[in-house]
Amino acid sequence: MAAQKLSAMSFAKIYPLYLAKVERKGHTRAELDQVLSWLTGFDESGLQKAVADDIDLETFFERIPALNPNATLITGLICGYRVEEIEDPLMQKIRYMDKLVDEVAKGKKMSSILRGSMP
Repeated sequence: MAAQKLSAMSFAKIYPLYLAKVERKGHTRAELDQVLSWLTGFDESGLQKAVADDIDLETFFERIPALNPNATLITGLICGYRVEEIEDPLMQKIRYMDKLVDEVAKGKKMSSILRGSMP
């Protein structure tokens, strides 16, 4: 049930929360957009279109150009779950995104966040 509720959430509602989180910790929209672009393949205008279209997270991930092949290198705990052990593919992608945003907010080096690859 929680997975269905989360996947139905609007990306337009989640994005400002992500932005507030990273800015509160002294980071920028550009850094947020960089990690979201790395994960999803969306450029900045694609991310802003997803916000403007007010699509849910399920639709957001259906429309991504390509999930970064290094996304599987994202590991660790998020919301009490190990992201690498999440079985539902959509929920895992959502948690990958959460984990990357957390890493930006915590001030990790961008090269580490992007798992050694810079766009």
